[in-house]
Amino acid sequence: MDFAFIITIFLIGFIGSYISGMLGIGGSIIKYPMLLYIPPLFGLAAFSAHEVSGISAVQVFFATIGGVWAYRKGGYLNKTLIIYMGASILIGSFIGGFGSKTMSEEGINLIYGILALIAAIMMFIPKKGIDDIPLDQVTFNKWLAAVLALIVGVGSGIVGAAGAFLLVPIMLVVLKIPTRMTIASSLAITFISSIGATVGKITTGQVDYYPALIMVVASLIASPLGAIAGKKVNSKVLQIILAVLIFATAVKIWMDIL
Repeated sequence: MDFAFIITIFLIGFIGSYISGMLGIGGSIIKYPMLLYIPPLFGLAAFSAHEVSGISAVQVFFATIGGVWAYRKGGYLNKTLIIYMGASILIGSFIGGFGSKTMSEEGINLIYGILALIAAIMMFIPKKGIDDIPLDQVTFNKWLAAVLALIVGVGSGIVGAAGAFLLVPIMLVVLKIPTRMTIASSLAITFISSIGATVGKITTGQVDYYPALIMVVASLIASPLGAIAGKKVNSKVLQIILAVLIFATAVKIWMDIL
């Protein structure tokens, strides 16, 4: 690995993890296409879809730890939501991560494109009044949350994402969870999800350890900084940034598939 390669991978990890901490997503929605397309632009070694999904899975594990730690105070973490959705997504992500070994690169990219498209559509559905609910009075359908998390887990395990880019719109639109509680709790759920995806990818030999290590270092620095910034930004602004990011990624992935 030369110096240019190390710097490029570090910057991809840093930018993705900062946004991850700020918006409550694992960051794979950003880092997956960045890892796939940016290194070849600079004449550096290109990663395969399997390698990118493996690196993403490991990196998300560490990025979400930093984000959860920064949000641990203030009542933003909904423990019931985290337990129900976390347990389901852990099972689903392990199944998806382990099963992805048998899939083609085109298949992995197609599933990623479908997930991103669904998430993008959901982010543009109006979310009225959810931020007016006091954090200690938030209620939701526990079993619906668990079933949706299981489905997200399988799909996200396949692409090495932790699924937060799908969890966030589900929590906002379907379960009606306030924005900041969604961001904090989704980071915790994403952390749990990333355990299953990471174990699945490592046990099937899909992780390139040196780039993954560089991404991890970047994550541990950038994710808490992003979470601190996220607490200060208006919740409507956070929703708009998320919607634009997810939509842009969906468009890019589908342009490549088609």
